[in-house]
Amino acid sequence: MKAKVFSLLISLFILFSSFTSLNAQEKKIPKYGEDSITCIMNFSLYKEVFKQWKSSQYKNESVKDAIMPWRYVFMNCPASRQSIYLDGVKIMDWRIKNEKDAAIKDKLIDTLMMIYDQRIQYFAKEGYVLGRKGVDLYKLRPEDYEQVYEILKRSVELTGNKSYPDVLVFYMRATKKMIDENKASEDIIFDNYDISSKIIDFNMAKFKDDPKKRSNWENVKGNIDITFEPYATCDALIMIYGKKFKETPEDITLLKKITKILDKKKCVDDQLYFDATLKLYKLEPNPESAYLIGKMFLKQEDYGKSVNYLKEGEKLEDEEDIANSYLLLSEAYSRLKNYPVARSYALKWITLRPDDGHPYLLIGDMYASSAKKCGDNELTKKVAYWAAVDKYYTAKRVDPSVVEIANGRISTYSTYFPQQETIFFYNLNEGDEYTVECWINEKTIVRAARQ
Repeated sequence: MKAKVFSLLISLFILFSSFTSLNAQEKKIPKYGEDSITCIMNFSLYKEVFKQWKSSQYKNESVKDAIMPWRYVFMNCPASRQSIYLDGVKIMDWRIKNEKDAAIKDKLIDTLMMIYDQRIQYFAKEGYVLGRKGVDLYKLRPEDYEQVYEILKRSVELTGNKSYPDVLVFYMRATKKMIDENKASEDIIFDNYDISSKIIDFNMAKFKDDPKKRSNWENVKGNIDITFEPYATCDALIMIYGKKFKETPEDITLLKKITKILDKKKCVDDQLYFDATLKLYKLEPNPESAYLIGKMFLKQEDYGKSVNYLKEGEKLEDEEDIANSYLLLSEAYSRLKNYPVARSYALKWITLRPDDGHPYLLIGDMYASSAKKCGDNELTKKVAYWAAVDKYYTAKRVDPSVVEIANGRISTYSTYFPQQETIFFYNLNEGDEYTVECWINEKTIVRAARQ
């Protein structure tokens, strides 16, 4: 017992020394109060009780004994320790949850907000602390959405890519509330969605090798998408961004925003997308804008121009964008009947997306389309269908989402196989290995047509 008392006295002496030393540096603004010893005593009293409360996982009512000494430290020793603000949030949260009187609860919420403000005053980290303040205020007083909006807007501006996931969720909810209550125009939800999406994309890329954190950001993305969805109609997007484009047609930041969101929401048939994409490439030629132009020309069935731009997509940094460029290049070259090149891009696509069945479907379709041109007799004009059906089987094996499509093609093209008598005529038997020549050059298995 004596040893414990002695240890406590030593701790108090050290704490007192730090307070008085800092006090000497802050003569103009006595942040530690006129009575440093009383500050030390109250800090120690509340901290000891708080530790006991924490050990109960904040469930028992021992925290009541910490309230008065904590309050003294908060009011009279505001710069003593940052922990008084962290602990204060916990204490106020407990009091708010357990208070039955609405008027008192309202004052406790005010106190919680004061804790956040005073923490910023003495320990900075404004962006982070405003994020915590805004989220708590929305949860406790959703009717104060205007104040919440301004708080979270400032937080996101200050913290950028370091914004916490829940801050973005409540920022978008507050944005929606501002629009619903006619406190702001719909423009802000498009701008704020764009800002939030960039932060989310940054963090998803940052944590690509951390499944837990990436999953958390994916959930946030889904959450803000739900908030944004009611406003994300093509008509609304084109109306909002069409007006902005006319006002500042050479604003590169705006052009990137327009092309990205219209592409994401599949609003690429409108003239606005065409004009903004071409303007962006003219002002800032790069793989991203070239990819968008290539995609646009593919949509317009101008396949020659499409491949010229889509080739730039191979220089993109994001793996998903590169995979998509391979997909579009394989489709474009297939339309141009340049099947060998189309297949080479489809195989690159498979390398990046091995569980996607679509490239196998595309290769199968090209084999089927080549069948008659890859033979000169009743047998060789039909053997490519064997190779085509092989690809359809692979497609449905790797990707359950294409099973129905693959089965339909298998059913159709199996009837195009050589007849039994034709196979015998050319000294073959069902089950034999066979190499399909022409540009296909793949091994397959001999099969007879099934009616």
